[in-house]
Amino acid sequence: TDPSARERSGETLRLLSKFGPRPAGLRFPIGRGRGSVMALEIDELVSALDCRRSGLRPVASAGPPAPGGPEGKKEKVKEPKVAKEKPKWGEAGSGKAKKEEKKAKEEKKEEEVPIVVTPHGQKKDMSQAMSAGYNPKAVESAWSAWWEKEGFFTPDAKAVKGTCEAKRFIMVIPPPNVTGSLHLGHTLTGAIEDALTRWHRMCGDVALWVPGVDHAGIATQSVVERKLYKDEGLTRHDLGREEFLKKVWAWKEKNAGRIKTQLNKIASSVDWTRERFTMDERCGRAVEEAFIRFHKQGLIYRDNRLVNWCPHLRTALSDLEVDHEDIPGKTLVDIPGYKDKVEVGVLCEFKYMVKGTKDFLVVATTRLETMLGDSAVAVHPDDDRYKAFHGKELQHPFIPSRKMVVIADTMVDREFGTGCVKITPAHDHNDFRAGQRHKLAQINVFSEDGKINDLGGEFAGQHRFEARKTVEEALKKKDLWVGKKSHAMRLGFCSRSKDIIEPYLKPQWWMNCKDLADRSVKALREGELKIVPEFHHQTWYHWLENIQEWCISRQLWWGHRIPAYKVVKPPQDSEKWFTGKTAEEATKKAEAELGIKGIVVEQDEDVLDTWFSSGLFPFSVFGWPDIENNDDFDAFFPTSLLETGHDILFFWVARMVMMSIGLTGKLPFHTIYLHAMVRDAHGRKMSKSLGNVIDPLEVIDGISLEDLQKKLYEGNLPDKEIEKAKKGQAADFPDGIPECGADALRFGLLAYTLQGRNVNLDINRVVGYRHFCNKVWNASRFGLMYFGDDFKFPGGLRLDQPLAWEDRWILSKLSACAKKTNEAFKNYEFANATTATYSFFLYELCDVYLELLKPRFHGEAPDEATKTDRNVARQVLYVCLDWSMRLMHPLLPYLTEELYQRLPPSPTKSASICTAPFPMHVLAWTNDGLEREMEVASEIAKQFRSQKTSLGFTAWSRPEAFIRHTDADTKAMLDGLSAQISRMAGMGAIKVLGESDKAPGGTLQDVVNDKCLIFTKVEGLDLSGELAKLQKKG
Repeated sequence: TDPSARERSGETLRLLSKFGPRPAGLRFPIGRGRGSVMALEIDELVSALDCRRSGLRPVASAGPPAPGGPEGKKEKVKEPKVAKEKPKWGEAGSGKAKKEEKKAKEEKKEEEVPIVVTPHGQKKDMSQAMSAGYNPKAVESAWSAWWEKEGFFTPDAKAVKGTCEAKRFIMVIPPPNVTGSLHLGHTLTGAIEDALTRWHRMCGDVALWVPGVDHAGIATQSVVERKLYKDEGLTRHDLGREEFLKKVWAWKEKNAGRIKTQLNKIASSVDWTRERFTMDERCGRAVEEAFIRFHKQGLIYRDNRLVNWCPHLRTALSDLEVDHEDIPGKTLVDIPGYKDKVEVGVLCEFKYMVKGTKDFLVVATTRLETMLGDSAVAVHPDDDRYKAFHGKELQHPFIPSRKMVVIADTMVDREFGTGCVKITPAHDHNDFRAGQRHKLAQINVFSEDGKINDLGGEFAGQHRFEARKTVEEALKKKDLWVGKKSHAMRLGFCSRSKDIIEPYLKPQWWMNCKDLADRSVKALREGELKIVPEFHHQTWYHWLENIQEWCISRQLWWGHRIPAYKVVKPPQDSEKWFTGKTAEEATKKAEAELGIKGIVVEQDEDVLDTWFSSGLFPFSVFGWPDIENNDDFDAFFPTSLLETGHDILFFWVARMVMMSIGLTGKLPFHTIYLHAMVRDAHGRKMSKSLGNVIDPLEVIDGISLEDLQKKLYEGNLPDKEIEKAKKGQAADFPDGIPECGADALRFGLLAYTLQGRNVNLDINRVVGYRHFCNKVWNASRFGLMYFGDDFKFPGGLRLDQPLAWEDRWILSKLSACAKKTNEAFKNYEFANATTATYSFFLYELCDVYLELLKPRFHGEAPDEATKTDRNVARQVLYVCLDWSMRLMHPLLPYLTEELYQRLPPSPTKSASICTAPFPMHVLAWTNDGLEREMEVASEIAKQFRSQKTSLGFTAWSRPEAFIRHTDADTKAMLDGLSAQISRMAGMGAIKVLGESDKAPGGTLQDVVNDKCLIFTKVEGLDLSGELAKLQKKG
């Protein structure tokens, strides 16, 4: 064996043997930029170690080019061109064969990685050697269960009561719908919230993140109803309320468990001991109390008014549950429950005859079937064309006994159509108000399922859109049809079923939110409440300053049944309603108010809008309204932050604020952070029918295209939609989704958060962050080799030690990284946190510092000075690895815990990185002057590497070089850094020329900048290729 290699490798060989085989493909390109080419694969030390193992002599001047730089670029080496026969498809050497070979090697490598089986809740065994490659499955196993068992995420309410607001971080999860599994939008929410929670916890704050699941009334009932009909051919009415609810509860149990699994897989540091479901006993108690209190205050009341009605779901909807679409003109649309397409976007005109005359008025409508409920025709009072018709009676063509009159009302636009408007008070919001002004009959001609009822005359029993056609034909037969034409309009669709929404007259429970909305607006204007980013302020003001009455009742079976009871015996002149937690309580109230005994009451069949219970979530989870001697409520309410997507700012966030003000007198949180919405790489909204809804587990564990498409059949998508989704998946993921791991997924999502209102997520970018995790693993594994068995960090780094130039530089950069990362978390700029930690670890610690450490650990340390230098280097390296893990922990929780546990002992080391202190900026480490020196040295090293590559040197070559600089101070500085520059540039000995020194012979010159030239020895090198290149350019 080579004695020089043996001498150089001494101590490091012993350390390498402890850590198993050298990581395949491990490289540490040096330099600050993307042009770095030096790699560990070509380092003489490792070459010598490999040779010693195999009994071969190292070759110092030749070898294959090694990939380098943060992007894995390969150094170009001039080689003679040889004509190659192009391989045939599928044969050895073809692209397909190479891919299959590479895949087989990767699979074999994965099989070689040992995965330690850890009993649930126990700490993972860290005594085994680190694997040669990063395996997310192995790294991410066991930690979540151990964290939970150790109670790291469960603060003691008694112990933390009275903590000042600056040291509290309390947050509730936006409870995902129990209807299914989490998608990447939920994962972004989880990544942001977990990163914040972990950061605050490491900063020493009382940190609590409360998990929960929402019962999602309409969504859940719709899913279960579709599944019931698909699997058994039954409707909920076939089963009855009690049996149907059993089916829904079974669905809930199945899916809530899956959601918990997903949250654990993405390392959510929630407190599972405080987990809530919006229909559990505690939340149900809060819902009853809130309804009863608001009803007593007069804010909740019952009224017969028009609601947004979904005939397919047979329930009322709030304005926010209606999707409005612009229809450009005549269009045919599909709706659920009707076999034919429905014609929309047309304006129909027909005649109403004036009773006893041959005169008539022509009216226009986009909803012809509603003429069956007309009770008047309106004209503008100043329209001279129709003044003679005011008060005249009209003949309804199909219900002759109905009284219809011509009314004068300023609501009519004289310039639109004929200037005559049919009035249907029970089926149009404007007509309803006109009917109230003119005391018109409110005639509801629809049944709850969207069919024409008995008041519709000969059309009774027909589907309303079938009646649209048959009414037209009947009008034609009576010679009352004028015609129809294409007409642009805006149409409302149910956001759940996609049925066309019908204004429908029905008694409902309503809530007056005006005062609570005003107080919520005031809280933001006066700075008591903060919304980040601030451009969402205008949305807040727009919604709350124009707030409408909230219809809070839903005609569903799944949800919180309304705690209101109607008196049924003895009969009353008008409906009498009383609230109560039980029928007995409501009966007592009724008997006291009505002054009679023997009253019988019945509870309302309807349930409350899901957003009503969700609006109580920030305080119902802590036991409100039972707040006496309630440690959780005292310690954790109000919460600190509400983090969610900006799409539910009014749906949920505003309602939480209003209801908390109304019921507790306090804001539920002082800050609202709204993140961007996740879209696919093409900017499209996530949709099951497009096949672009991604389960985070599919990215974490990887999935083939075949299995991805099989999952489409597990849901309730129609066959037509499944085929469309399969095409979308095949286009976006032709090879499936590779295994990335939870850390890479989280890091990738957080890196996207500077995109504004939307995040266009490209899964391939997440794969790139998986490679970063691999680099963190390999770099840490390499760095740990330097410590040995006996090293123990003293707990602090003394600055009076003889720190090397690179030691002081890396500490300055580490302190700057800590400053940037803390500021990023403080300002909710998560992409800046990923950039700061990524750049430090990759470009500064790996590319430069680890490379500069190698010469300091070569050999056996023959003297005390060398021993002291190595001890200092170990301490600085320990600080770099320790701080890097802690800085990245909120972003990469699993990987950093795994590596933190492998760090040598220290008096200040925590049991878990979860509870380790978060690094802060250290002013004493900051050295701007030294950082400027490194910038100069890096620029020169980069130019040397570029020149070396251009000249065709092999990566192993170490040519002699020279530097000339015109600035005297910089020249003196470069004199002292020639060894470091040599190492960073992959060159041999470097000499800094004096002012009077001539240009060295046998060299090729290159320009770094206007003050600096470099020279590389090229004696014996074949420069014919370079000369030909220059001649071609010339």
